Amino acid sequence: MSILERVQAVAESLTRAEHRLVREIIAKPRDVALGTASSLAQSIGVHEATASRLAKKLGFQNYAGFRDAIRDEFIVRADPAVRVRNTLEAAQGGDLLSDLIAREIEALTALQSYVDSARIAGAARIVSAARRVFIFARGNAVTLAVMLSRRLLRMGIDVEILAGDGRDLAEQVLRLEREDVLVAFAFRRQPRHYGPLIERAHKVGAQTVAISGSLGPALAPAPGLLLSAPRSGSNDGFQTLTVPMAITNALVLTMAQMNRDEALERLETLGKLIDDFE
Repeated sequence: MSILERVQAVAESLTRAEHRLVREIIAKPRDVALGTASSLAQSIGVHEATASRLAKKLGFQNYAGFRDAIRDEFIVRADPAVRVRNTLEAAQGGDLLSDLIAREIEALTALQSYVDSARIAGAARIVSAARRVFIFARGNAVTLAVMLSRRLLRMGIDVEILAGDGRDLAEQVLRLEREDVLVAFAFRRQPRHYGPLIERAHKVGAQTVAISGSLGPALAPAPGLLLSAPRSGSNDGFQTLTVPMAITNALVLTMAQMNRDEALERLETLGKLIDDFE
């Protein structure tokens, strides 16, 4: 089991201090992997014994073993070259295209076991009712953020993609209010600024939706609504955006279905405008 899977398995039994440790590990895995139990505990103001207790609760004999697992899972696996190399070795000279297709079909087939239509509909209602939609993504997930933004704009929804460094994000999220919604994408590990953004949304009473992979249940703070399903491939191999893209497309189409007449009218108007501009 991966560390995130171990966390998910015992999540209900974790204390508040242990949850804080988990958030720190997800946010700064390199610092944790290179430090000690004492340094980890001191960084968030808990007792050193809490770190050792968390390690044992997650199934490790001691903190040293836990730290090694963090290094292997969050640092070694975070290297793009390592992930691609692992995938190529797993294929063992076979047909990469056939292997990729098989893994994508398997992941998409399992999708409904994690995210059902009712959950998609719940997210669609939240986003449809929002005054403004703020979208946050990092790395490859920016592709999904841009796609979602363009499709929401076509439906007449006011959208803003949050971008830049910490100061930039702070200035942008200052406009986030109770009538808005924050949609966040998070996959291999929790993005650095995810926590402060969700906390700000909660503070002002804005709705929050997260689209994620296996990491989803370990996101901290938890979003108001989570759409989370494993991506194809292993955590230490090459993974695509096919599954989260399917979730994102389902969200947009469900919104269009809920507001069918208005959505179709706007798309027809858009088509005429495109003809005028071209």
